[in-house]
Order: sequence, then C-alpha cells, then structure tokens
Amino acid sequence: MDFLWYDEAIWNKDGDDEMVLNFAHRGSLTEAPENTIPAFQKALERGTKAIELDVQLTKDKQLVVCHDHKLTRFNKSSTTLIKDYTLEEIKQIDISGSFKDKYSGTTLPTLDEVLAICPKSILLNIEIKNIPVIYEGIERLLLDKLEEYNRLDQIIISSFDHVALKNVQDLNPSIPLGLLFHYRILQTWNYAENSDLNVYSIHPNHVYVDQEFVTKCKGKGYKVFPYTVNQKERYEELVEYGVDGVFSNNPDIFV
Repeated sequence: MDFLWYDEAIWNKDGDDEMVLNFAHRGSLTEAPENTIPAFQKALERGTKAIELDVQLTKDKQLVVCHDHKLTRFNKSSTTLIKDYTLEEIKQIDISGSFKDKYSGTTLPTLDEVLAICPKSILLNIEIKNIPVIYEGIERLLLDKLEEYNRLDQIIISSFDHVALKNVQDLNPSIPLGLLFHYRILQTWNYAENSDLNVYSIHPNHVYVDQEFVTKCKGKGYKVFPYTVNQKERYEELVEYGVDGVFSNNPDIFV
C-alpha cells in the first residue's frame, strides 16, 4: 500500500513518518460558514496542510460542497433537498447563518471554486455524501473534475457509503480511499482488509477510538484519522495512541 503521491515532507511510503497531519474539518467553520469559500480561505490563512470537505450533486448534476442534504440549518426557508435544486437556484440561497453580519450573501461553492483556491500542496479529503441520498454517477463526475484540475494527487476520497468507494476504485484504482465509520463495528481493521478495497485510511468516530483500535488498524497498514476532535486533551490522548491525524473544528488543532 505504497501511495507515493504524498509529499515526502508529510508522509513516507513505509509509514514510519512521525508527523501528525490534521484536517480542517469543513474549513475553519468556527470563523466562517462551514464548507464555504470564506471557511476554506480562513483555514489556508492559518496554515493548514489538509482540508476536509463534502460533495453532493445538484439536480443538473453539478458538484457542490455541502455537508447536510438540506440547507435548513443555515436558512430556515430552505427545506428542499440539494438534489432537487439546480445550481442556479442554489446560488440564490444565502447560507451565512450565524455569520450573517460578516458573510452575508455567502452561498454554497461548487467543487470547481474550491479547487481553484486550494494550492496543490494541500491534502484534500473529499467525502462523498451518499447517505441517505444516493447520487448515481457522482463518482465518475468527481474523478473527472479532479482530473480536469490536475488534482488526482494529494487526495483522499472518503465516504460512509463503501459501495461508492468501490465505484471510485473501479474507475481509478490508484485513488487512496478513506473508510468512514460512525458506529462501532467488530474488528474494523479486519472489515477493511476483507472489503476488497484498496483502503488507505480508516476514519472512525473518535469516541470509541482507543489504543487497541489504533494499534490493530496500523498493524494492518492503515492510517487512522478520527473525527471530529475539538478538545486538546482528547487530541493529545489520541496522538499518544499513535493516530496519524484527526479531523478538527479547532484551529489550534487542525494547524
């Protein structure tokens, strides 16, 4: 499992690099609306080396960056699923939410817009938001977009939908895959090994990650990136266990 596309300053192919690489979860979401251009710009300004973001499809098959399947959390009047909006319609919806005073008029970005501002040195973890809505064909559209922007390096594609990851692998076997898990399952490391996926990393909910979990996963050759780790005390505990990094909303952690 020698993914040589990583910058040697971050990883080496033998997996014995000591650096912990943390991800700005949905950008710097404590400083700007999550998964938006301002949030990603804030994360970059802080010096993050890695960013996590989520992709979905509009009605007209455009890749947009958003976590929820509806925009209700940001705009109470917006109760329609993202898949039922065209991109033009989505771009009319203000999602500044609690940041309205500073970021009024902010809208969902397209993946194009995000790729255009992120230097190629930044590691991007792109999560396919395929549950509960299943976006048929999103894998091909995502890979085509990454190829268009020459961004097939410094990428991890992750999902809770492991079938979507299989689809990515079938289309491009060289893409590093991140297995996302919310609930505990028995012997996650064996599940990954028996999945027929070229798993690069395991992304568990941090609440059930302990020393055995990290040791077993790394013993199988997988990186371990728990989410969402916002408390420094918990972060330091996870680092002691040997995690390779975390997803965090806390700028003091993600940089």
